[in-house]
Amino acid sequence: MKLIWHGHSCFSVATEAGTAVFDPYKDHYVRGLGALRLTADAVFCSHEHSDHNARDAVNLTGGPFSAQVLTVPSFHDDKLGLLRGKNTIHILSAEGLRVAHLGDLGHMLRGKALEAVKGVDALLIPVGGHYTIDPVTASELADASGARVVIPMHYRLGSMGYQVLAELSAFTSLRNDVIEYDTDTFELTADTPAQTAVLRCVHE
Repeated sequence: MKLIWHGHSCFSVATEAGTAVFDPYKDHYVRGLGALRLTADAVFCSHEHSDHNARDAVNLTGGPFSAQVLTVPSFHDDKLGLLRGKNTIHILSAEGLRVAHLGDLGHMLRGKALEAVKGVDALLIPVGGHYTIDPVTASELADASGARVVIPMHYRLGSMGYQVLAELSAFTSLRNDVIEYDTDTFELTADTPAQTAVLRCVHE
C-alpha cells in the first residue's frame, strides 16, 4: 500500500483494491500549493470546505474499487460542530491494513470514535490547530489510538499552509520517533516499523 501526500490534508492511498483520494483542495486555495490534478478510483471528503472537497480535481477512472471504507462521525470543532460543523473520519481497509484519515477533526476522540481508530496501521492526523486539534491534542490522540505509523497533515511549513496554523515542529517536538522522508510517498506494509513519518510535499 502506498500513501502519497499532496499537501495540506490531501492523500492518495494506492492499494491492490483500488486507489482513493482523500480531501482534495481547490486550485490555489491553500497557500503555497498550486493546482491539483489527480486520478483515482474513488474520492472521499471529510467535509464541504473548499480546502477539502475539490472532487472535480480528481479524475475518476470508473474502474473497480473494492477497499472497505468505514465512516466515523465527528466534529470540526470542540463545540459539537457549532463553530464549523461536522467532520467525517474515513478508515480504509485493504491488503490486511487499516488507514484512518481524520479530516479536519476538531476535538479529542473518545468512546466509540476512539475505538474505531484503535490500532490502525497508519493515522493521517491534522496537527496545525486553529481549525483543527492543536499539536498537543494531536500527539495525545496519536498515542491514545495506538497507531503504528502517524503521519501529520494540515500544518504550516515555510511557504506552505495557512498562516494561522502551527508549524510542523510544534507537533514533531512532542514525538520521539520522527523520521523525515525526502519524498511524498510512504510505503506501508505489515512490517513497517512504528514511527511518526513526515513526508515532503512535492506538489508546490
